[in-house]
Amino acid sequence: MHTSLNRPVFFVPLAVLAATLAASLIGGDAFLAFEGALRDGIVGGFGWLFTGAGLAFLVLLTAIALSPLGGKRIGGDDAKPILSRWRWFSVTLCTTIATGILFWGTAEPLFHLNAPPPALGFEPGSAAAASFAMATMFLHWTLTPYGIYTVAGLAFALVYYNHGEPFSLSSLFVPLFGQRAHGHIGTGIDIVCLYALVAGMAAALGAGILALAGGIEGIGGFAGGHALRWGLAAAIVGTFIISAASGLQRGIARLSAINIWLFFGLIAFVFVAGPSLAMLRLGGSGLGDYAAQFVPRNLALGVDREWAQDWTITYWANWFAWAPVTALFLGRLAVGYTVRAFIGFNLLLPSLFGGVWMVVFSGATIALDRSSGGALNAVLTSQGPDPVLYNLFAQLPGGAIAAVFLIVAIFLSYVTAADSNVSAMSALSTHGISPDTPEAPLGVKIVWGVAVGLVAVILVGGKGLDGIRMISVLGGFPALFVVIGAALALARLALSPPGERA
Repeated sequence: MHTSLNRPVFFVPLAVLAATLAASLIGGDAFLAFEGALRDGIVGGFGWLFTGAGLAFLVLLTAIALSPLGGKRIGGDDAKPILSRWRWFSVTLCTTIATGILFWGTAEPLFHLNAPPPALGFEPGSAAAASFAMATMFLHWTLTPYGIYTVAGLAFALVYYNHGEPFSLSSLFVPLFGQRAHGHIGTGIDIVCLYALVAGMAAALGAGILALAGGIEGIGGFAGGHALRWGLAAAIVGTFIISAASGLQRGIARLSAINIWLFFGLIAFVFVAGPSLAMLRLGGSGLGDYAAQFVPRNLALGVDREWAQDWTITYWANWFAWAPVTALFLGRLAVGYTVRAFIGFNLLLPSLFGGVWMVVFSGATIALDRSSGGALNAVLTSQGPDPVLYNLFAQLPGGAIAAVFLIVAIFLSYVTAADSNVSAMSALSTHGISPDTPEAPLGVKIVWGVAVGLVAVILVGGKGLDGIRMISVLGGFPALFVVIGAALALARLALSPPGERA
């Protein structure tokens, strides 16, 4: 089938992005203050919807897994998978994980350990604060965020493969509104979600640039400044464009396979070289706290409102920003597998991986910080979060050598997430994409890749960590309503009588 550029979906988000970047450069602090006020209004006014939706999605997915829809094969009874189960898992995990788990897996628990929410009454650095910090890492990096991806991805997989709808986010709404979902409203949804994903990807790339720069400067003993950060952005963007251009079966799948083995190797190294028993004890106490407080913590209850807005709600907004367009890619991978398998490979297995990662990396960080009198927290407060991960490795035997592999893992981590999403973004802005013609033209992929890189570098140079958090929320807000719509469509599909074309 011939493909052609979907001009409104391609040009409108680019124009809005260009206008936003121009305003931030020309307006400076005044424009950033406006963006900050907008962000505060969103998390203050709609935080309840972010948290409530995330919890509701887990309930919905549990019900679907137990329902007759759970046994339905994506693509029909005769559909054949395009990926083996191992490749499916590796591509799915690397698509959704980005650099966040590496950057925040060590920096974030230090915030919660040494500045827990005042409402809880925990002494900073205490055993209770340590347990809370670990439980919070489980909250922010396991079931709930992956539930956001899984709801959107599963809804798209069913409407795309089983109901023959176009490769468009408007297809998610066909079970609710029929073919009226397409047209101008559908185009508007695609435009908003492309903008949201660029915001989310730029935030993740910004975190990746900071993490890489911190490691390279720490190992090399020099200050690279803006030149290093621009160079890293160019290298990352160039690599993921090449990978995305190679398509799913070659570039994306192969890079994901390399990246996941690097992840496993890093987990094994830190567990063996670090305070293993302390990690396991912290993991056990944190898991107990997480389970006991699962519902209230998901709803941001029992903690200070400002803390919840700065952490949990901001995290949910970032996951929502990625979810709609990422859903197109995740849904595309799932042909030939059942709905129940989709839930397992997109929700349960990535959550299990995230939990293991946090037990090891967050556990080691918390244990070493407490045993050293706050040495890692001193790095955090004096130098920011960028060098924390490398300082953790510096305290481990053989950590200097392992840090080289860590830098490679951070680089590949963003590349493998970005190439999948650039592939989906490009397909979304191209007419004629189908299961038989799944790839967009190379030129479209290059434009979107460069756009993400520019936004990220300007973001890091202008506002650093605060800018990353701010743009995450701004991207996640419109995407929130799209994913809620996808969840309603999924519920509609589950309730449809057998054979009905919902």
